[in-house]
Amino acid sequence: MTLTSFGFHKFYVAVYQINYAPEKETLQITSRIFADDLNKALEKKYTKKHYLGTDKESPEDLVLLKKYLSENLIIKVNGQSKAMNFLSKEMEGDVLISYLSMKDISKLKSLEVHNAVLVDWDSEQQNITHFTILGTKQSFLFTASSTERMLKF
Repeated sequence: MTLTSFGFHKFYVAVYQINYAPEKETLQITSRIFADDLNKALEKKYTKKHYLGTDKESPEDLVLLKKYLSENLIIKVNGQSKAMNFLSKEMEGDVLISYLSMKDISKLKSLEVHNAVLVDWDSEQQNITHFTILGTKQSFLFTASSTERMLKF
């Protein structure tokens, strides 16, 4: 009798929502990333164990999360780099939800998006990004081999 085992392959997926609120002149960004994957990516990059989303979370963990997101999720508005503001975060099950924004966007003609979050940790990472801009909805898949996207309106 032969025993056969099937290996379980984990999927590495994060989901982002980017909305333009013209009445507030703001780009609203929400990220949903598995906390354990994020902690492992931070550990690899900063060579120290991190505890985002746990009772052991430190202020340094939050500082490095903000830094990591700002280095790996870059959005240019109308060809210009703009500062992304980290607003807050919360846990939903084992997913860390981060809320960010970009202000003072009176007119939106184009978005250049670079999304390489977690691809430095695992090349199989996929970042699904949904855009709702001026009544148009679009979705794109960012991977290790495709981290850039240009949208024109």
